[in-house]
Amino acid sequence: MFYNEFAGQVDKNHMSENQLELEFNAPLPTLPQLWTPDDIFSSLDEDTIVRFREDGRVERKRASVSPKDLAQYTSMWANTQPSGGITFIGVENDGKISGCKNIETSHLNDLESVRTLVPDAQFEFRRVPVDGGNNFVLVMRVYYREDKLVETADGSAFVREGDKKRKLTEQEKREIRLNKGELDAETERVSLKFPDDFDETLLAQFRSQYLEKRRLPSRYGIEDVLSLSKLGKKTGDRFQPNLACALLFAKDPRETVPGAFIRVIRYDGEEEKFGKSLNVIADRQIEGPLPLQIRAAEEYIESQIRSFTRLGRDGRFATHPEYPKEVWLEAVVNATVHRSYNLKNMNIFVKMFEDKFVVESPGSFLPPTTAETVFDAHNPRNPHLMWALYYFDYVQCAFEGTRRMREGMRQANLPDPVFAQRTTGTFQVSVKLENDAEHRKTFVRAEAAIGINPDVYASLTESEKMIVNYLADQERVNVTSAGLVIGMDWDTTKAILTGLEEKGIVARLPGKARSRHRFYFLKHKIKKQSVGKLS
Repeated sequence: MFYNEFAGQVDKNHMSENQLELEFNAPLPTLPQLWTPDDIFSSLDEDTIVRFREDGRVERKRASVSPKDLAQYTSMWANTQPSGGITFIGVENDGKISGCKNIETSHLNDLESVRTLVPDAQFEFRRVPVDGGNNFVLVMRVYYREDKLVETADGSAFVREGDKKRKLTEQEKREIRLNKGELDAETERVSLKFPDDFDETLLAQFRSQYLEKRRLPSRYGIEDVLSLSKLGKKTGDRFQPNLACALLFAKDPRETVPGAFIRVIRYDGEEEKFGKSLNVIADRQIEGPLPLQIRAAEEYIESQIRSFTRLGRDGRFATHPEYPKEVWLEAVVNATVHRSYNLKNMNIFVKMFEDKFVVESPGSFLPPTTAETVFDAHNPRNPHLMWALYYFDYVQCAFEGTRRMREGMRQANLPDPVFAQRTTGTFQVSVKLENDAEHRKTFVRAEAAIGINPDVYASLTESEKMIVNYLADQERVNVTSAGLVIGMDWDTTKAILTGLEEKGIVARLPGKARSRHRFYFLKHKIKKQSVGKLS
């Protein structure tokens, strides 16, 4: 059903000729959770009004509600995905039907003329008889607008969260406008001076790659190339860079977007803990223009990704990382390219746990993309930035990025990437890569496997492998700590460590048998190279 802007009603006659108007029956009354706002509105009677309490679909209002308050709730429903909602006017908060028969005609007219206070909303009213036809409830059906943020006449906008109305901040309003295509953050001007505030080496590299890949003559200067790439405009003898240009080439993009950095955190365990239980074991903040930022993130994350070795059926060792590099790198690049740079104080997080790798980026999915359609959709939020990174060979500018991630995980016999969106409190998209943590207990870390004979490897128990893997991370362990790792008592753990020592895998420091300072360590271990800061 489509809203007729002139009549103030929803007009079925303006439906597309190719759109079929099908007849649907509402779900069973005993399953109210399945009813959509359209189901409720198409089945209106007194029983329906009584049955539905306030939730993400329904709001109750007394007949005395002011037009201003009704306008706020109209804005709220018009901005609430996926279907808007319904307001029952003439119903008390406790569900008692008081009706509208006793309100002044002028007040009723003002309510039905609420369009003057919320001009962009699409809605329709219906008067539903109650109390045997002696009274009525005014029901307002408000439709979600996919194309526009709906504000009240005073510039306020609202959204539904649970059963409450929440006023949107200016930043949230701007984010919604960007998502709906009303604004374009990429092309906004920045105050940085060109070329003084920009990385000349990166600019030269970009120009060279652009001319080569586009087969353009060398007479095109950097300002020409940036203009052709929609990264700014030439005005007379000056070049005016935009936001995308600043993110890609500025010496310090954080002067424009304070949250333009990636924070990589590695945790001990499977969950993020805080306070006295804080379990962070590595934490790095990576800044700089995006091409260098991605490169530095790639190097640092690779230094933190663990590799595991197992003995194959052919008697040879095979070593594999816990996640395919092409998958986790695609997740990081994808976050950098598609995040919202309107949320200027929010940064990208890469969180590494024992059982998963999570990338969190500011912003929501750009409609019509959803978590369910992300593998089949290509709807870039920042297309100019995306194309520029193509010339640095970081993106392929095809909608197959998420498909490649899924295929890479499947080839490694790992679960598909899991995408999710959070819009309550803040806008955020995350992708989770899950590893084979449980099955991996039968593997040995690659750093430790170098000194283990294949025959000895084949004899290792699961508890022995867990201790070896722990030592690959922690350098040394005493009996008490090893017992906590494998869940065994002191005597059993001591026997296991002694067995590893006899197999030539670990060695121990001298000292008394029950001394907490008597540590065990791997006899042979490859150390990962440390990654320094990007110069």
